[in-house]
Amino acid sequence: SAVVFPKIIATEQQSLMLVKRLLAVAVSCITYLRGIFPESAYGTRYMDDVCVKILREDKTCPGSTQLVKWMLGCYDALQKKYLRQIVLAVYTHPEDPETVTECYHFKFKYTHRGPLLDFGSKDKECDSTISCADTRKASILLIRKIYILMQNLSPLPNDVCLTMKLLYYDEVTPPDYQPPGFKEAESEGLIFNEEPMYLNVGEVPTPFHLLKLKITTEKHRMENVDKNILRQRGAAEPLQAGGEEQDEIQDA
Repeated sequence: SAVVFPKIIATEQQSLMLVKRLLAVAVSCITYLRGIFPESAYGTRYMDDVCVKILREDKTCPGSTQLVKWMLGCYDALQKKYLRQIVLAVYTHPEDPETVTECYHFKFKYTHRGPLLDFGSKDKECDSTISCADTRKASILLIRKIYILMQNLSPLPNDVCLTMKLLYYDEVTPPDYQPPGFKEAESEGLIFNEEPMYLNVGEVPTPFHLLKLKITTEKHRMENVDKNILRQRGAAEPLQAGGEEQDEIQDA
């Protein structure tokens, strides 16, 4: 009943397991809070004191079963260190999956030395390596931010479809590699019908991986979001609204 954090992240395998779990929680929370699948497609878990919904294979909901299969394909590419970015996109016209209304970008980096974390505080070393406590704190913060933002965005249209695109580190990925459930993309990118807005939600570092989440949605959905949410400071970094990042849409 709990999404368990490892007590220590000393190995690449422990780090990989945490990143997989965090990805599952994030994708589940996003699809649940955006109303994409029915309640029956989710189970309830706890991540520390945060109640989260976890997607599961539901025979009455083929879409949730398909997304679970896509996630397994993502895990394969993560494990092989090929995966650079997951783009989970929402579109409204089944015949036109390239014209999207909302996108979630999960970016991944891999390192053997461990990424460096700048605490931005004079009484701490700026170049501290990542501790398990840092990773845990960042993970819970990311999920809390997803909850806050998803509950404040204007709702999606009633009938929406999902697509998932994977981007790879080309220098290490075999040209013919496709994880289970995926095929070669037929088109270059995704486009928005209306003006998009970009949000940096947050990142989670471990000694072996770095996961970042960015959201792109049509600007009108942000109109009711309390600006204090985007600027909210404290121990946490604020959600940041930013300009378009060229590589995200074009490579997707």
